[in-house]
Amino acid sequence: MLRRGLLTWVSRVGGLLVLLCCSLSLLYVMTCSPPHSDNPPLTHVLPHAGSNHAKLGIIIGGGTGEIGGARAPAQSPPGAHSYQVLLQEREEQHRLYISSLKKQIAQLKEDLQERSEQLKKVEGGHGDVQGVKSHQSDLQEFLRSQLAKAEVLSGTRFPSEYAVVPFESFTLQKMYQLEMGLTRHPEEKPVRKDKRDDLGGGDSRDAAGKRETSKVYTPSDFIEGITRTEKDKGSLYELTFRGESTSEFKRLTLFRPFGPLIKVKNERVDTVNVLINIIVPLSRRTDKFKQFMHNFREVCVRQDGRVHLTVVYFGKEQMSEVRSTLENTSREVNFKNYTLLQLDEEFSRGRGLDVGARAWKAGNVLLFFCDVDIYFNADFLNTCRINTQPGKKVFYPVLFSQYNPSLIYGGPDHIPPVEQQLVIKKDTGFWRDFGFGMTCQYRSDFINIGGFDIDIKGWGGEDVHLYRKYLHSNLLVVRAPSRGLFHLWHEKHCVDELPPDQYRMCMQSKAMNEASHGQLGMLFFRQEIETHLRKQKQQPNAQKT
Repeated sequence: MLRRGLLTWVSRVGGLLVLLCCSLSLLYVMTCSPPHSDNPPLTHVLPHAGSNHAKLGIIIGGGTGEIGGARAPAQSPPGAHSYQVLLQEREEQHRLYISSLKKQIAQLKEDLQERSEQLKKVEGGHGDVQGVKSHQSDLQEFLRSQLAKAEVLSGTRFPSEYAVVPFESFTLQKMYQLEMGLTRHPEEKPVRKDKRDDLGGGDSRDAAGKRETSKVYTPSDFIEGITRTEKDKGSLYELTFRGESTSEFKRLTLFRPFGPLIKVKNERVDTVNVLINIIVPLSRRTDKFKQFMHNFREVCVRQDGRVHLTVVYFGKEQMSEVRSTLENTSREVNFKNYTLLQLDEEFSRGRGLDVGARAWKAGNVLLFFCDVDIYFNADFLNTCRINTQPGKKVFYPVLFSQYNPSLIYGGPDHIPPVEQQLVIKKDTGFWRDFGFGMTCQYRSDFINIGGFDIDIKGWGGEDVHLYRKYLHSNLLVVRAPSRGLFHLWHEKHCVDELPPDQYRMCMQSKAMNEASHGQLGMLFFRQEIETHLRKQKQQPNAQKT
């Protein structure tokens, strides 16, 4: 049908071109050609001219010709100038009309060529080109709208820490994931917005499917549904409804396909001049501080070399030992980029970090809030630099928390060096996804967000408040497991002076730090296990007798 229409259109355009050319030629012959005789009738040239104006007509038509053997006088008769102007106007009008016709002919030729190419594509089996282009345009528009809805180029305001979609980190060999994340409940309502929207999308598609049948299904007819997502393909939904009888059911299967990858940006990230100011609040615990400085010397000074250390010490007791440790490190590795601040007041982690961040006066700097029982490597420092950007991104890594080495390795005599304990396995530790104390952000973002709540005293709570401030802002919060950041095990003491909510958080953290679920079970049932082993030893002896 399309081919027949194109052929008809081409034939009509060709006929129109022929007709225009003929008309143009005839018009040119009638109006612009000179007379063929020596004495043409004057009425053919100037219909309204009288006898006195005959000489003017001959002068215009044939130059300096003669009439009846007499030479034309030099002086033109009256009215000759008006006829000359009239002829010039007529000639200009014809020239413009011819130019317009030429443009129309050229445009028609271009249209004809374009239609011919479309006809060739149709004959070659390419289908409707315009339809394909329209479909591709719609697809691109949809994919770009999906990109605009996702938290990719800018941050999104979240109501709480439970609504954040965490990132998963990976290498070529391994994937580092959070499994159930913060919730850790076998039954729950979908708190995260992406999960709610996912289920809502399934409901809308279900409504479209139900209209195709004669029976109208209501929410009370829905029994259950199952879903799974293959990240390279899409999401599958299987919804089950009640049928006409108790033994009859209707199953609706839906699939949400994923679109192709879209390149958002390709940029070069230069971190060579990005200095990290590591801030450590401290009160006593000088033995842990010496261990921290040993790792700091190897990683930050000898390997990285772009780090400043700020230690905020509370109280006066053991202050001299802390200063001595810093001075020894400075002499051994020629390290001068450190600051020691002393606060003669009760320990408050939020207060110490806030004072350390505001003490820096050398412009904007990348801050890493750290604790004395944290171990990190050089890869983590680069991860900290890459995942932060002033005014746009802050980084909240999920660190790997170590279990009690005495329980993992069967006693204090079998514990290997610290470097050999840092293995990411199920029986050696867990992702500390309920902790928000270790964070990387620029000083300008920390100041603009309002800093820590310095009214919180003692252990815990201040980091969650700061985290929620960032979630309520337009900054992009990058939350991902970090394979180069570890929390070293230490015995935790929950003092009675803590408020009930802080004391409960402290005890929960203490319980989770000791060992895995299986290891704690072995400790709980130790007596039963030992009884079983004794019985097993007695059986061979009884059989011998």
